[in-house]
Amino acid sequence: MHVLRPQFHIEEQRALEFAGRRGFGVIVAEDVQGPRASHVPFVLNQRDGSTIVQIHFTARNPLVELADGTRRFLLIVTGDDAYISNDWYASRDNVSTWLYEAVHLSGVAYLRAHGENRGHGDALLVVAEARLRKAPWDLAQMEPGKRETMLAAIRVIDLVVDQVEGQAKLNQHKSDADHVAVADRLAQSEETGHRRLARTMRALRPGLGYDFS
Repeated sequence: MHVLRPQFHIEEQRALEFAGRRGFGVIVAEDVQGPRASHVPFVLNQRDGSTIVQIHFTARNPLVELADGTRRFLLIVTGDDAYISNDWYASRDNVSTWLYEAVHLSGVAYLRAHGENRGHGDALLVVAEARLRKAPWDLAQMEPGKRETMLAAIRVIDLVVDQVEGQAKLNQHKSDADHVAVADRLAQSEETGHRRLARTMRALRPGLGYDFS
């Protein structure tokens, strides 16, 4: 990832926390025909001092055979984003831009044995179900035959992370007046993601005169 400005850089631990909260991204690897990519849910955990991204594919996904213990995979995790018009700023002669948050995790990928499928499924559900305001659902509630058929149809991959890159481009290099003007505009948007960005920007510079609570 090319970090545009030093102040946009997301420190490693914060980048991992961001990725873990999101829990969904795009995994990319390359074979002789070029790049391959899949959109995947994932869980992060620590093992022997390393960060592990655990994901799964359907058995027929071409990325499965690329997880050979030597090839590098890249996981792209994005947050909210928003186009910013140049006339939203308080000062003149700014340039229209795009604000966003993103983290890249990369490393060597390993294919796990079929016997690991249930453990991965359980771990993924624990994280995902905890985000919902209801009693958690788990695999034990599924008809056993159907559950085993489903688990047999996936392959689990461990991506051992050795590079963490993150960038939050949120107008950190702009004046307080410009920062507030853009955050106020985003807070008025009908898009939930834009309003979340506004709150994130406010948290970066609390105490300024924002027009939203």
